[in-house]
Amino acid sequence: MAGISLEQLKETPGARPGETHEHRIKRLAMRSMRRGIKEMDIILSRYADQHLAAMSPDELDHYEALLGENDQDLYQWVSGQQDAPAQFAELVARIAQHMRAR
Repeated sequence: MAGISLEQLKETPGARPGETHEHRIKRLAMRSMRRGIKEMDIILSRYADQHLAAMSPDELDHYEALLGENDQDLYQWVSGQQDAPAQFAELVARIAQHMRAR
């Protein structure tokens, strides 16, 4: 894969052409529970179940961008082992709060 950067391989957040709001929520819920690291499957699927339906399209874009991040990084951010990047800090804090409240 010479010449292709990691950023180019990430999915672009946003609704797919012809995708309904309900279908997008289902797609993001599935991506939340099929992560690769069981801990992140649990954390993100529980958060998604409680919050995705109430999110605006812009909030869903932001959440979808977060789902494009590496699981090891996500886990360290949510568990407080490392600070999340500024663009995700508030969302990661809400996910961590949800995780602690369970």
